[in-house]
Amino acid sequence: MQKNILITGCSSGIGLVAANDLLQRGYRILAACRKPADVARMESLGFTGIELDLDDTHSVMRAARQVIALTGNQLYGLFNNAGFGVYGPLHTLTRQQLEQQFASNFFGVHQLTMLLLPALQAQGEGRIINTSSVLGLVATPGRGAYAASKFALEAWSDTLRMELQGTGVRVSLIEPGPIHTHFSTNVNQTQPDKPIKNPGIAARFTLPPEAILPKLHHALESRHPRLRYPVTLVAHSMSVLRRVLPGWMLDRILRSN
Repeated sequence: MQKNILITGCSSGIGLVAANDLLQRGYRILAACRKPADVARMESLGFTGIELDLDDTHSVMRAARQVIALTGNQLYGLFNNAGFGVYGPLHTLTRQQLEQQFASNFFGVHQLTMLLLPALQAQGEGRIINTSSVLGLVATPGRGAYAASKFALEAWSDTLRMELQGTGVRVSLIEPGPIHTHFSTNVNQTQPDKPIKNPGIAARFTLPPEAILPKLHHALESRHPRLRYPVTLVAHSMSVLRRVLPGWMLDRILRSN
């Protein structure tokens, strides 16, 4: 029986690469995008398009109902991949901007996942995979809002994993470092005249979005999926450094980037 997987944020980058790859592996892909034009494009590519705006509570509810109807309440995988970044020093952030950052990257993920949890549990097996970031491991100046939303997603994923123990539904995190996508160009800068940019050295360690695919395959198909999957040398390094370095030394490294 063909397994159903919902992927959010499919218009480009990691989401689109994952959707194309998993379709070739025999999954039925429900491809969620925010813009109606992108939903139509997903349909033309052979996916089942879903309109989803994680900022909008009602949009999330409509999308969840559509997924349940289309799959007959039988969902194997949920890849929570959609999200965006608000960059700027904390003193430049308004409450509204911070709330919007969390609405897309965290609150919407929680709402969607809880609405689809019965469909994930219906077959006694399922996979929830959440796209975090190296900034869910360490925070850097100018990226506090985005990092905070990913730190929250990390803690939430850990809690959900433990609460679902014994249900057959497994929870994993994919933690990319620098990846070649439109993410950086779509960042909302609170100070457009002083944009937060990645350091030049980051380009040496940036990988294409296809770099996440081996990790995604393992998280979906292994009998023993890992809790966390760092992607890129930067993510692997930071997952180690945050454990072994004293805080003041890690701060010094991160302030220079």
